[in-house]
Amino acid sequence: MFIVFLRFSNNKAAAKTLMQAHNAWLQQGIASGLFLLAGSIQPNQGGCLLAGGDEGDLQAYIKQDPFVVNDVVTAELVEISPAVANEKLQFLLA
Repeated sequence: MFIVFLRFSNNKAAAKTLMQAHNAWLQQGIASGLFLLAGSIQPNQGGCLLAGGDEGDLQAYIKQDPFVVNDVVTAELVEISPAVANEKLQFLLA
């Protein structure tokens, strides 16, 4: 499992014009099951994803994000090994 930090970079101003394409990319990641959760890093610092799957596939998909392609964000991938979870999130341990 992975946490992906998408932190705004020097081209943050382009986010407004690329938001629709970025949201479509996010929705495709959610629909495919690659992303489990997506949200904003507060206050207005970028975004964060909880992702599963293969690291190589995830990295390849992240490189397709319009925000990454256009240097709106930089992506940091952190691998985690969940060991304990609330009963509602037990499926994440499988």
